[in-house]
Amino acid sequence: MTVRTLILLRHAKAADPDDYATDIERPLTARGHRDAAAAGAWLEDQGLKPDAVLCSTAVRTRETLEELGVDAPVIYEHRIYTGPALDTLDLLRQAGATVETLLLVGHNPTLSDLSHELAPNGLADRGLATSGIAVHRFEGAWSSLTEAALDAEHTGRG
Repeated sequence: MTVRTLILLRHAKAADPDDYATDIERPLTARGHRDAAAAGAWLEDQGLKPDAVLCSTAVRTRETLEELGVDAPVIYEHRIYTGPALDTLDLLRQAGATVETLLLVGHNPTLSDLSHELAPNGLADRGLATSGIAVHRFEGAWSSLTEAALDAEHTGRG
């Protein structure tokens, strides 16, 4: 059986929603850029190199991904922006058989809910903070993903 790794990453600190016409347009703050870069450094230090990335279409998730320094094919998917967790889980189940490590860059509450769905006793009640990372592992095919142990948790701060 193949061991799969799922990295859930909540976007970094974003600008105030009152300053933008729509929520999806909100960029990262200066702190957000630093925190996202710190999250990327942690992923590298842990040897977590994704084979593929699923990323929300929101500006703040795209900017978070850019700061990570990840070199993998990316699919931008609007359904990650809209949630909910079980719909996002359906997207994960479509990952290709050659993908061993998958990075998902998205939003709360969807990512914290998804992490809880995969490992009910994993994350603390507070869930993922901005630049929060939850690393889950399981054996088998993406198409059969129903549970995955929480292997590591980290919050990028720069």
